Amino acid sequence: MRISKFAIPEIIFGRGSIVHLASCAKRLGGRRVLLVSDQGLVGAGWVDRIMEILRDNGLEWVYYDAVNSNPRDYQVHDGAEIYVRERADVIIAVGGGSPMDAAKGIATIVGNGGRISDYEGANRIMRPLPPMIFLPTTAGSGSDISQFCIITDVARQVKMSIISRSLVPNISIIDPLVLLTKSEELIIASAIDAFAHAVESYLSLLSSPFTELQALKAIRLIAQNLRPALNDRSIEALENLSIAATAAGMSFSNAGLGIGHSLAHSLGGMFDVLHGLVHPILLPPVMRFNLPAGVDKLAAIGRIVCGPRMCSSEYIALAGIDWLERFFGDFNVPVRLRDILPDSSCLETIAKTAVNDACTLTNPRPASWESLLGVCQEAW
Repeated sequence: MRISKFAIPEIIFGRGSIVHLASCAKRLGGRRVLLVSDQGLVGAGWVDRIMEILRDNGLEWVYYDAVNSNPRDYQVHDGAEIYVRERADVIIAVGGGSPMDAAKGIATIVGNGGRISDYEGANRIMRPLPPMIFLPTTAGSGSDISQFCIITDVARQVKMSIISRSLVPNISIIDPLVLLTKSEELIIASAIDAFAHAVESYLSLLSSPFTELQALKAIRLIAQNLRPALNDRSIEALENLSIAATAAGMSFSNAGLGIGHSLAHSLGGMFDVLHGLVHPILLPPVMRFNLPAGVDKLAAIGRIVCGPRMCSSEYIALAGIDWLERFFGDFNVPVRLRDILPDSSCLETIAKTAVNDACTLTNPRPASWESLLGVCQEAW
C-alpha cells in the first residue's frame, strides 16, 4: 500500500458554534481582523451577527465584500492591499466557496507576494500564510476544509486551480443553523457540488482508505437528506448536509478530483456560471466515461443510492448513474449543457482548456481533450 496523507483544519461543528469565533481569533493572536464575505450574507444578517461577536470581544475589523460568485484575480489583489494597509493580523471568511477562496488568495499574496497566477498548480506556495478562520454558510464547497483555491484569471478567462497544504485554514467553524436562511436554489447547488466532490474523489487515483470512507458517507447523507432539507427545512436534514459537505471536503482535499471539475472550472472561467449547477449536467456523463476504470467503485455508489441488488457490478453501476439523473431532474435544475450555454460552438474550447486543469491529473481514466469533448457532447 502506498504512503498517503490526510490534512484537515481544526473543526468546530454544531448548532450555535458561531459564538466561538472571537475566542478562536484571539487564540491565533488576532487583534485586527480582515473580514471577507459577500453582499448576499449582509441581507441574511450573518455579517452583522459576526461583527457583533467581534465587537463584544474587543476585536477590531476591516470588512471586504467585493467578491463575485467566481472570485476574480483583481479582487484577491485588492483584498491583499487592504489587509496590509489596515495592518490586519488574521483573516475571517464567511460565506460559500467564493469568499473563502478569495480569502485564501488574499492570504497567499500577503504571505508570499507576487500575483495570484504565480501559484496556479500544485505546491507553489513556499512561505507561511496569515491565520485563517472560515465559517461556511453553504453545505457544499468544502473550501473551509480543503487544500484547494479556485480563482478566475480574468485576462485568460480561466478558473485557476491552486493546490497547497498551506491553503487549509487554521480553524473551520461549521454552524448548521446558518443554512436556515439559504434559498432553495443555493441548498440544491451546494449539495450537488458536495455530491460531485464525493464521487470524483472516491474515484480519484489518489484516493485512500481514509478518503474513501468520507466520500461514501457524504454520498449516502446527501442522497437521504436533500429532499427533507428542502421540503420542510428540517434542521436535522440540514445538519446532515453540513456533515456531508465536510466529509466530502475531507475526501477531495486529500484525494483530488477529476474531469468533472476540470470541465466545470473551464465553463466557469468562460461563462461565469454557478459552479454547483454545472454538476447535475456533467456528473452522469463523467461517471459513464470513467466506468471502464472504476466499475467496482461505481457499483458501490449504485448500491448506496439504489439499494443492494443481486446483479453484476456494471449493471448496478449504470443503474446508480440512471438514478442520479432522475434525482437531479427532480430538483428542476439544468441537466443539459444546452440549457446554460448559447450554442455548441464553444465545446471544443471548453474541452481544450479543461484538459490542462490540475483536476484532470487525478481522474481514474486518462482523458484527452477529444475525450472531454465527447463528454460535453453527451451532456449537450
